[in-house]
Amino acid sequence: MKYYIRTTLKNTTFKEAIEKTTAALKEEGFGVLKEIDIKATLKKKLDADFYNYTILGACNPKMAYEALQSENKIGTMLPCNVIVQEREPGKVEVSAVDPAASMMAVENDSLAGIAKGVQMKLKKVISSI
Repeated sequence: MKYYIRTTLKNTTFKEAIEKTTAALKEEGFGVLKEIDIKATLKKKLDADFYNYTILGACNPKMAYEALQSENKIGTMLPCNVIVQEREPGKVEVSAVDPAASMMAVENDSLAGIAKGVQMKLKKVISSI
């Protein structure tokens, strides 16, 4: 089972891809709690060159609240990470965690429905950008 949902955007800039992804997340009720620029971080901490790669920590508050009510340790898997990476100029891949796959590790049946709901929203985000 794949643990992610993805799409590839062509003829777009990396910055545009992040903006489109953030807007699509917002349409589905997600906010971006944290944006981590991996390229800049690796350059600063290791003086290593890396391609454009940003992690968006996305959260749908209503669904997160439901999950936390069902499983108090689920915060270890929140927020939902969405990555935007550009390995080739003009070709940007956007991938989101598949919450249904990641929740399989948690032995709590009440999370399955919540995970499926988040999965459907993230699939809609990915297909809309």
